[in-house]
Amino acid sequence: MKLLVQPPSIPDCAWQRPIGLGWENPYTVRYASNLDDGPWHGMPLGGFGAGCIGRSPRGDFNLWHLDAGEHTFRNAGACQFGVYEYVEGGEAQAYAMATEPPDDGTLESWDWYPTEKGTYSALYPRSWYEYKDVFNVELTCEQFSPIVAESYQETSYPTAIFEWSAHNPTDKPITVSIMMSWQNMVGWFTKATKTPKVELRDDGSPVYEYQSRWGDSTGNLNQWIQDRYRVGCLLTRVRPHDQISEGEGQICFATVTNPTLEVFYHNRWNPSGDGRDVWNYFAGNGSLPDVEDETPASPGEQIAGAIAVRFTVRPGRTKKIPFFLAWDFPVMEFAPNITYFRRYTDFFGRSGHNVWSIIRTAMKHSDLWKERIEEWQKPFLSRADLPDWFKMSLCNELYLLAQGGSLWTAATEDDPVGQFGVLECLDYSWYESLDVRMYGSFALAMLWPKLDKSVLEAFARAIPSSDDTQRAIGYNKLMGYDNFMAARKRAGATPHDLGAPNEHPWEATNYTAYQDCNLWKDLGADFVLQVYRDFVMTGSKDTEFLWSCWEGVVQALDYLKTFDLDCDGIPENGGSPDQTFDDWKLKGISAYCGGLWIAALEAAIAIANILKNKASIYEEHQNQVSTEEFEAAIAKYQDWLKQSRPLYQDTLWNGSYYTLDTGSDSKVVMSDQLCGEFYTQLLNLPNVNPENRTAITLQTIYEACFLKFHDGQFGAANGLNPDGSPEKENDTHPLEVWTGINFGIAAFMIRNGMKDEALKMTEAVIHQVYSNGLQFRTPEAITANNTFRACHYLRAMGIWAIYDALT
Repeated sequence: MKLLVQPPSIPDCAWQRPIGLGWENPYTVRYASNLDDGPWHGMPLGGFGAGCIGRSPRGDFNLWHLDAGEHTFRNAGACQFGVYEYVEGGEAQAYAMATEPPDDGTLESWDWYPTEKGTYSALYPRSWYEYKDVFNVELTCEQFSPIVAESYQETSYPTAIFEWSAHNPTDKPITVSIMMSWQNMVGWFTKATKTPKVELRDDGSPVYEYQSRWGDSTGNLNQWIQDRYRVGCLLTRVRPHDQISEGEGQICFATVTNPTLEVFYHNRWNPSGDGRDVWNYFAGNGSLPDVEDETPASPGEQIAGAIAVRFTVRPGRTKKIPFFLAWDFPVMEFAPNITYFRRYTDFFGRSGHNVWSIIRTAMKHSDLWKERIEEWQKPFLSRADLPDWFKMSLCNELYLLAQGGSLWTAATEDDPVGQFGVLECLDYSWYESLDVRMYGSFALAMLWPKLDKSVLEAFARAIPSSDDTQRAIGYNKLMGYDNFMAARKRAGATPHDLGAPNEHPWEATNYTAYQDCNLWKDLGADFVLQVYRDFVMTGSKDTEFLWSCWEGVVQALDYLKTFDLDCDGIPENGGSPDQTFDDWKLKGISAYCGGLWIAALEAAIAIANILKNKASIYEEHQNQVSTEEFEAAIAKYQDWLKQSRPLYQDTLWNGSYYTLDTGSDSKVVMSDQLCGEFYTQLLNLPNVNPENRTAITLQTIYEACFLKFHDGQFGAANGLNPDGSPEKENDTHPLEVWTGINFGIAAFMIRNGMKDEALKMTEAVIHQVYSNGLQFRTPEAITANNTFRACHYLRAMGIWAIYDALT
């Protein structure tokens, strides 16, 4: 590994903020019962489904997603870097490299880095801390994990690399020491209550209280590892039984050494005290006392380890000192005894004793990983026609694939790259909400398409299933309906989601109970369109993927057709919020769901025409469907289209846009009314609407929902009257700006010759998110009152649909 290097080059388009600078008026949560951890969120570290750790623009490690699907947000002060500097003839100085001390009063002896003395930059999966005007040496810490498009191995690794660069711009040698410390947290990240009580929150959504074993360190012990030029502190635990359980495993942080470096360590110090047992040594001369003690922690005791690397930087030279962090928690447990191994265990084993192998792999390949990240991102970062704010958000919105409670299981014969899932958000804690994926899955489909296909195959498997368990429907209960109970999952109904982290993801579907999703009128169409999208966007060759989904396609459309109560060709909305805008009542034929229905029928016909001429190579699909059955399905869908196409146009088109629905007198312009048409254009299917009507509608949406909504400051609202006024002053969903919906509309505008308008609208949304403390927790919705709803939201990854439209 090269130790004499140039300082890192930080891309101009990275999101930047002065280190430790707060926000005067950050957005706050709209509903008090929803999550609001505040604005101190930074880029996450760690692979998809491996668990991740977030480090904020203050420099503290404060987000811990190491228990699959669960969220912990708190500063662990002992998990930190420190820097010591001495210039001959001057005074030594040392700082812990975060601008705020722990809020529990620990580590009082440590000196904390001053605020606004440098810049934090982030361009996922890389971020940087540039430290200015404190040290004589010019210091930068670059941190990243090996997240690379179409990598189904390294992208799963539970590791982070911290490359410290120290440049001496003076004419004197400078002595520098960099310390990394970490608390032994093994055993903390598992559910203290294995079967938490599920309740309906005040907004009607199901919720349970997660309690981790934070601080339970009994039996934890630290080991000092020396492996040729590799040294590290391995944090482990005395295991009570042979079989590994959730939360058990190892953590390790390490570095490399050579004759030009001095390495010191203390592998058992007290992070609950004032920190003098390490800080007095480190602040004095950059050393540590070389304590090696493997005594397990007693009840109530906390232990941590520390490594310091001291070196001299000659005038005009730069040195790079790498540190490596890895964790090995191989088991994910959901409901009691419902367990899976994580994807990375396919490459490192499942014993929970393999963290040093992960460290060694990171040491060997970190330079290559960084090169691969740069190579992957170069095609869009180097494009002069793309504004920097767009490049920044294109990268940074991918954070959710690691941070969104993501799951990625070990491979099986049926799932050769494992099963995958990302939460809709932390407030709506269920996986891969299908309606939200209509835009939100573009990133996964474009960059890791095998994972996206695995998600859709899970939906296909779930469609035929049923669960007659009765449960309360939150919205109906809030509205005071006498009958607010409904079955969880009807056979043939397309599920809303793939379950939740407290039950059995991929198997126990339809977790959300805010609405009765068996009645939704968009989910079946959403499924069909996403299946055909993934086929087309991956080269139109993977017919086995289509075969695996065909039964689901047929059942989804047949089930949806049962809501066509008057047999006119289009399923009717039922007068309740029965689609993705689940607080917005639609009744009769609606522009939104009707357009999706027509688009889905066209996609199903296209799929059937492909499969009738392409037999499967797998026995389970052979003889499953005959050519005659495909022909019959095509004929059926064509008959439905003959009915629905003229009805949709004749009933809903009003000359300027498509009327919201036929069952109300609403004049609202729904911003996402053309979602079905977007998909037909994307997939080269027969259009839902005549071209001129699409153009007219897009202009109406742009003017009414964006320009006339607070002069375009926030983005496009979901639904306003043509003059920009609200239909109801206190409307919920219609008056919200949904980030991902805006990105989907913008992508469609670009496809229809409105690039400048699309980028203007997108920039307004991005500005609100990244200027108001919502970075790395992008919400579903923002309002003109500087509030947000549903942070860490899946749909915002729809920004990749814009890039697809621009490419």
